[in-house]
Amino acid sequence: MDILGIDIGGSGMKGALVNIETGELITERFRIPTPASRKPKEMAKVFKDIVEHFDYKGPVGCGFPTIMNHGVCKSVGNLNKSWLNLNAQNLFSEACGLPVTIVNDADAAGYAVMNYGIGKGEQGLVLMITIGTGIGSGAFYNGVLIPNFELGQIPYKKYKKIERYAADSIRKKEKLSFKKWGARVNTFLELVDLIVCPDLIILGGGVSKDFDKFEKQIKIETPVKPAILGNHAGIIGAAAAVSF
Repeated sequence: MDILGIDIGGSGMKGALVNIETGELITERFRIPTPASRKPKEMAKVFKDIVEHFDYKGPVGCGFPTIMNHGVCKSVGNLNKSWLNLNAQNLFSEACGLPVTIVNDADAAGYAVMNYGIGKGEQGLVLMITIGTGIGSGAFYNGVLIPNFELGQIPYKKYKKIERYAADSIRKKEKLSFKKWGARVNTFLELVDLIVCPDLIILGGGVSKDFDKFEKQIKIETPVKPAILGNHAGIIGAAAAVSF
């Protein structure tokens, strides 16, 4: 069965058709920049445009960058404050005229990695950490999702949340080398390791393809592996969420 998965991020909204039996993309990824306002109406329009690009008529899976509770945004993340307590699932469904299943973006990436990627068959507590505009996290215990594990919201020193210290967007903004930025990522992972004590951490998002550039800065004892599915994990997991 082929499902349209849409991965919504702070800088881009991306979609592709996914074979949920194999976890493979069967079309090229289509990307539209996230509207600068990051407001609901403008983002719903882009969501509709992505659906129409594929001339798609079935159920849609969506990964969204905030804490989600039955389709309702319980935080605003890096988006506009008007998203708070808004039913994003209904908004997108009305925009495209199709049923939409919406989950936290890191949870979506986790679905992909745990069912089709390097996390398949892993037991115990596995954390999927996505690093991009912000830091998202998904937690799985013996392969079962524990939703809304938002570790990027941990306060750190002068920062209200540690993603403002260690996200990939900060690396770019401050023009940090991968070595200096990798030390920041390690600081974040040290806190995660202390608080949660997972069995495995999988790093996803766009930075997963650059893991070799900062791997030496990661010093925690818990195994840390890059998500082989890379930047497609969010799309694949969003599509898979329709059937989970």
